[in-house]
Amino acid sequence: MILDLFGTLVPAPSAVERSAAAAEFAEVMRVSAEVVESALSGSWRARHDGQLRSTTEVAIRLAARCNASTACTDELEALLARLAHNRLRTDETLLHALDELRDRGVRLGLLSDASPDIAEVWRRSELAPHFDAVVFSCRAGAVKPDRQLFVAALGELRVAPIQTLYCGDGGGDELAGAERAGIRALRVARRGGMTGLAFGEIVWHGTAIPDVEALPSLLDRWGIND
Repeated sequence: MILDLFGTLVPAPSAVERSAAAAEFAEVMRVSAEVVESALSGSWRARHDGQLRSTTEVAIRLAARCNASTACTDELEALLARLAHNRLRTDETLLHALDELRDRGVRLGLLSDASPDIAEVWRRSELAPHFDAVVFSCRAGAVKPDRQLFVAALGELRVAPIQTLYCGDGGGDELAGAERAGIRALRVARRGGMTGLAFGEIVWHGTAIPDVEALPSLLDRWGIND
């Protein structure tokens, strides 16, 4: 089974949360929050598709886009790491569901559009021990729904598409992307509510569940035990 991260395992950031983060960046760089928000939006692809390979590079790019002093780079790196760590916090109920899936012998993979700051703090997150394989877009060099991401996740898990279920909230056209790669797709209601930001979302008419916690029961109904 392959799972999305933001909006699926952890809440997708809301506009309010994004603005609060922008205000923190603005304070470090001594620029306006509007300048930061524009810089973040304009650098999304570079931060997620592998053009920027580390949190250091993200900090340098952000400072440059905001015409801020390079002297603030170290402080920006620390802020990026702290915010990334906070974004990976999730609910105990979800962790228990992941434990139950693994107890059944289900191999779990993570596939996420993510920036280097997320990838670098992942191993220290409470989610990391629950996964057998992880594919981050910033490491794979592509963003959803690029087929190579799904192929990479299948390769990491060492499973065939027909044996695999993909579960996500639908951002980035991920569900159709999974199906184009031959993987059965399942939509989960966006974790944190529909105020969470999502891009590239399209209408989905397939199977949907309320949350990841419902996966063990769904597998029971489908008669899948491992």
